Amino acid sequence: MNNINAELGETVRFSKTVSESDVYLFAGITGDLGGNHVDAEFMRTSKFGQRIAHGALIIGFMSTTSTMLIERCLARGVESTPVSLGYDRIRMLAPVLFGDTVTVHYEIIEVDRDRLRTKAKIEVFNQRKELVTVGEHILKWVPREVEA
Repeated sequence: MNNINAELGETVRFSKTVSESDVYLFAGITGDLGGNHVDAEFMRTSKFGQRIAHGALIIGFMSTTSTMLIERCLARGVESTPVSLGYDRIRMLAPVLFGDTVTVHYEIIEVDRDRLRTKAKIEVFNQRKELVTVGEHILKWVPREVEA
């Protein structure tokens, strides 16, 4: 039975330019209207000099890469339903500014066939090749029920 169809070292990448509308839509959906994200005047006098994207928005881009990996595995044929068990060790190392293009690198670093889990290392870089966010992601590969 093929419950995990992801291999050690397998990678996916996703890139996105973070726009003002991305940040405002995210703020509206989540209700996080913090000055760091939506108040240009407040942020003008900060160390950053401008508004910054929500860290949780960047985590959303991390989720995009896990979905890309899942879709690839499903296309190859897998007899399970991959679901996220969560993200660990997330750190925002540098701000993501409006107009930055971020690239998320998602790499499988562990395959546990006994527990039906994979762990991925995630690194997010901006267009200047600066590491802005890191984390780990755990997928559970839940076996599908067999029809009687």
